Amino acid sequence: MSRRMLFAASTGGHLAQLVRLSHRFEPSEDSLWVTFRTPQSESLLEGRHVLHVPYIRPRDSRTTFSVYRQIRRLLREEHFDQAVSTGAALAVAVLPAARMAGIKSTYIESVSRVDGPSQSGRILKALRAADLHTQHAGWSDRRWRAIPGVLNDFEAHVARPEAISPRLFVTLGTIEGFRFDAMIDAILATGLADDRTVWQVGVTARHDLPGEVRSEMSASEFHAAAVDADVVITHSGVGTILQLLDAGIYPIVVPRSRRFGEHVDDHQHQIARVVSQGGIAISSMPGDLTADLVRRASTMGVSPLRKRTTV
Repeated sequence: MSRRMLFAASTGGHLAQLVRLSHRFEPSEDSLWVTFRTPQSESLLEGRHVLHVPYIRPRDSRTTFSVYRQIRRLLREEHFDQAVSTGAALAVAVLPAARMAGIKSTYIESVSRVDGPSQSGRILKALRAADLHTQHAGWSDRRWRAIPGVLNDFEAHVARPEAISPRLFVTLGTIEGFRFDAMIDAILATGLADDRTVWQVGVTARHDLPGEVRSEMSASEFHAAAVDADVVITHSGVGTILQLLDAGIYPIVVPRSRRFGEHVDDHQHQIARVVSQGGIAISSMPGDLTADLVRRASTMGVSPLRKRTTV
């Protein structure tokens, strides 16, 4: 029997995972999604009931509390059977409000958290604000129940001959406040970027890039650019990686690093390690990216491994 769900996730990988996991909860058509307004969220959630809330920057406690109060007001007027979030800051804003309203609350930690919970996960554990789930059995315990992860569905295969001069699609994600010039510089250094290259650069605005440069893309635009390319080179954001795998694309993933001011922590290194060890992508630090590695990636594709698992 379907249930009226309250789904909440920050945009990017968190929202991509929640969309992918949402069917496990048998949601009713009048379920509500809480997220930020971006081209990604508008594409992924088209046709669904959506509440757009103010963007919460990493570690922004003031806006988190403001959204918490907004959700508390909502829950005084509307009924939901369960609240589910995959993070990040929106989990901390929404799940405690739902639990206070007597709604069953569930938090699923991002698949990128290979070695332990995120700050959001640690906060929710301390507050006892939700039932806790991890997508990695290696660190599950009595509080963190292991469930099948979203990356368990794919395998790689040789798909085509090597492209000597591959057409590139480069995507850096859309996280605000964090540039990733090292990845762009590494790609330019390979000598393979040309007027056929498509760049989605987020906040890393540049004026020295050949080809088409965009700050953001809708899901449909992203898909079109990815499938038209011979090789996709992406930051190690789990939402982006999932989109590429679903499209049959074997990407090169380049993780952002905290010490260079490219992210708030090094969780992208964890997800890069997972997809590399799983054989469904190539992982490379910016300084290790070479033309030969890019050409090697052009030969590979990805396909579904098995039917997706339900909880």
